[in-house]
Amino acid sequence: MKWLALTAIAFAALLAGPRAEAATTCTITSITTLAFGPVDPTSGTVDGTATINYSCTYSGGLLGGLYGVYVTGCIGLAPDDLGNVSPRTAINGNSDRMQYQLYKDSPRSNVWGPIGNATYTPLTFQLTFTILSNPQTRTGSVTVYGRVPAGQSTLSSGTYSGTLAGGLNANGIAYRYNEVLLSLGTYPASCQSGGGGGASAAGPSSTVTASVSNLCTLATASDLNFGSVSGLLQANTDQTSLLRMTCTNRAAYQVGLDNGQNASGTTRRMTSGSGFVNYELYRDSPRTLRWGESLNVDTATGTGSGAEQTLTVYGRLPVQPAVGAGVYSDVVKVTVTY
Repeated sequence: MKWLALTAIAFAALLAGPRAEAATTCTITSITTLAFGPVDPTSGTVDGTATINYSCTYSGGLLGGLYGVYVTGCIGLAPDDLGNVSPRTAINGNSDRMQYQLYKDSPRSNVWGPIGNATYTPLTFQLTFTILSNPQTRTGSVTVYGRVPAGQSTLSSGTYSGTLAGGLNANGIAYRYNEVLLSLGTYPASCQSGGGGGASAAGPSSTVTASVSNLCTLATASDLNFGSVSGLLQANTDQTSLLRMTCTNRAAYQVGLDNGQNASGTTRRMTSGSGFVNYELYRDSPRTLRWGESLNVDTATGTGSGAEQTLTVYGRLPVQPAVGAGVYSDVVKVTVTY
């Protein structure tokens, strides 16, 4: 009976853990760059992904083969350089900031935060070391789901980048583990509580990149209608039309108008099919600055704001000899250079 009691005590000691000669460690081995690629500020969301690789090792000592280990771990992602988690931002050479976010799930609904953040939690993983696996290393990987949200129309062009720092409460890993005889156990309740042993480790820093190119989009070019005109010999006839366009913030642009389909040299003309009416287009209301298509000479110039801009085309029918009645028209090509 005394021998049985001693055996029971020894068996109970084996069940208890962790043992002094046993060790379980986890680390983040690498984080790939999250490259969003081209972003159009006037368009929709842009998504990207990155991969985090991690490794856990169990060294059980002399009796390690009799034990199994249950690990609950957390991988955290750092705030941006301003300390923000939602949204994070990347920056370009003009100190403009592009908002982006990192998520734990492919629907991109659960923001991925650093370890210890109660609002934006880290990602949790679990793994097991079975008996007869001493020593053993287990590796795994998780996907980071990134998104640049829409509605950032004032972004200017350039390469945007952001660094997520490595550290215990940044890009880091925390874990708890239960070491139990014959794998007769359960996982710790969380990566920071409910286990027999545990630790945390700083991970490497990681990078987020994106790019914005200058872009101009011509939305509408309204017709310039001089209306019903009589008495071309007596006075000029003036009317206007509008060009509506959107260009990337800070993008320099030039808008050119060609001479139309019926020009004679540089003289713009409308035709009815059998006759011609001369007309001209200008960049200013006094109608002194002709609007042509020679860059840096007679084009309209401006700088984009990310919002729609309106340019006025000032048209004139100058005094000229009378022509036959009819409907006169021309087509002018609009060219935007940026």
